[in-house]
Amino acid sequence: MRTRLGMIAPSSNSVLEPVTYAMLADVPGISAHFSRFRVTEIALDPYALNQFDPSLMLPAADLLADAKVDAMAWNGTSASWLGIERDRSLCEAISARTGKPATTSTLACIDAVRSSGAQRVGFVTPYTDDVQERVGRVWAGAGVACHAERHLGLRDNFSFGQVAPAEIAAMISAVAADGCDAVVVLCTNLEGAAVAAALEGELNVLILDSVAVTLWRTMLLAGTDPRVLSGWGRVFQVPLL
Repeated sequence: MRTRLGMIAPSSNSVLEPVTYAMLADVPGISAHFSRFRVTEIALDPYALNQFDPSLMLPAADLLADAKVDAMAWNGTSASWLGIERDRSLCEAISARTGKPATTSTLACIDAVRSSGAQRVGFVTPYTDDVQERVGRVWAGAGVACHAERHLGLRDNFSFGQVAPAEIAAMISAVAADGCDAVVVLCTNLEGAAVAAALEGELNVLILDSVAVTLWRTMLLAGTDPRVLSGWGRVFQVPLL
């Protein structure tokens, strides 16, 4: 029987779908299905924050339920600056409406960091200075302090997907050189998954790419073994939870 994974995606994200499909390409019996709602920029002004109102997000979950998916994920990192409780409430609402277990990229990444035992966590993001500062405070409130970070100062969400994997790899390497034992690539529109496995071997750090970690957690919720994926980083090979 096929396992169907439902992913709620930001409308301007151009990385999430092709990367997820690539990770599942050699895995028979598991498929990913996407529903979108409008997100065009990441900032702290009211317009940008209101893009993530649950009333705009939940209809996307309703549409995924029509495909009879086995688990769902909000495949975005907005709770990293809006507050972790936003994602917990969203997951509860999705499950109440659809009867399906749900997670989010932020919750999945925090789960992975905590269960890995990493003590010095670094962040690589495309965000602006003020968003990055808020991310640090929100994650610290969840018990994960930022040891080091690199960010690009971008606001337009589509532009995140234009950042070359080589530039992302350089940012990861710089954060790892600051003494981190885990690096979170915090954005599902950055193509960090493409470089994660090779850099883990080279740098000897755990790399938690948001797209990969969300897939890992959603597979677990759906009752499938993430170890069927290889070549995409340690998160799929080590039972962190």
